[in-house]
Amino acid sequence: MSIDLQSPAPRPGILDIAAYVPGKEHAPGVAKVYKLSSNETPLGASPKAIEAFQKAAASLERYPDGQAVELREAIASVHGLNAANLICGNGSDELLGLLCHVYLAPGDEGIITEHGFLVYKIQIMASGATPVVVKEKDCRVDVDAILAAVTEKTKMVFIANPGNPTGTYVPVEDIRRLQAGLPKNVILVLDAAYAEYVRRNDYEAGLELVSSNCNVVMTRTFSKIYGLAALRIGWMYAPLAIIDALNRVRGPFNMNAPAIAAGAAAVRDQAFVAAAVEHNLEWLGKITGALGSIGLRVTPSVANFVLIHFPDVDGKRAPQADEFLTSRGFILRAVRAYGLPNALRLTIGSAEANEGVIAALTEFMGRA
Repeated sequence: MSIDLQSPAPRPGILDIAAYVPGKEHAPGVAKVYKLSSNETPLGASPKAIEAFQKAAASLERYPDGQAVELREAIASVHGLNAANLICGNGSDELLGLLCHVYLAPGDEGIITEHGFLVYKIQIMASGATPVVVKEKDCRVDVDAILAAVTEKTKMVFIANPGNPTGTYVPVEDIRRLQAGLPKNVILVLDAAYAEYVRRNDYEAGLELVSSNCNVVMTRTFSKIYGLAALRIGWMYAPLAIIDALNRVRGPFNMNAPAIAAGAAAVRDQAFVAAAVEHNLEWLGKITGALGSIGLRVTPSVANFVLIHFPDVDGKRAPQADEFLTSRGFILRAVRAYGLPNALRLTIGSAEANEGVIAALTEFMGRA
């Protein structure tokens, strides 16, 4: 890459980063659009969270609480945690970025998995470190492959559990085995953005592992089941030493006051969360069964979305399916950037949206 010395130049490596591209939102020329590309909840936000947000609007002239005490204490109360071990941010993306900024440097390596969340690679590279990609087995994280990839340069391992865009999960015993096999100076990052949706006896989000180890952190989000994606609220549970290090570089007012208030109200409204889980479980099974019956392979999911694999047949591949669905107002997520060029990710939506996309894919597959 040639550098023009007459103009400002970014740090070496920055321009090698592929910018994150969100899922599309629009279907031109379509009367009604169903956006099923961003894993947003069809139930919206808790009325209690909306009320808290609106109340906070009366004091917009005041700076927010720089420690987000109300939100941290609400999270701690609901999950039975020590609030001192919590840090909140402008989405979990900010916290992942802070973690890389503080603990990674040029020459270090961060391990990610083949179909892992794209933000991990971006943040590793932004810190000047090198991402090391480990293959998955049929869209499932391979713990042994991760351990085999660890070197003296390894400083961080990222696991999305459940995975996005796959929807698969790593059982807790395998996560424990992974942690036990890592050097103590390597941070294991458990991204549990979809943890609330999981109903499996052998799954744990990571709370116990964080509590009993000095090198494990867990991140969570309010953007999914809580329906507060517009407010960008994330949190991390981590050892005190890591929390202290991140707070030294965190922006003094990295969260806004309405987000803090709405997040605290949302996490306390667990009845609303239970309703979202019930809706998701019902439609996860219905959609998986319906798509399988028309000849589409669906990766078994425990989250609020399904990964649909299309036939390697002319006219029936994922790009053609995406175009067909968009023309009918159904926007799904293309996942070519995740190494899955012949698949689409479908978010569980409202009953109307779910029934509509099943009908559209039935037509696309010639089964109508």
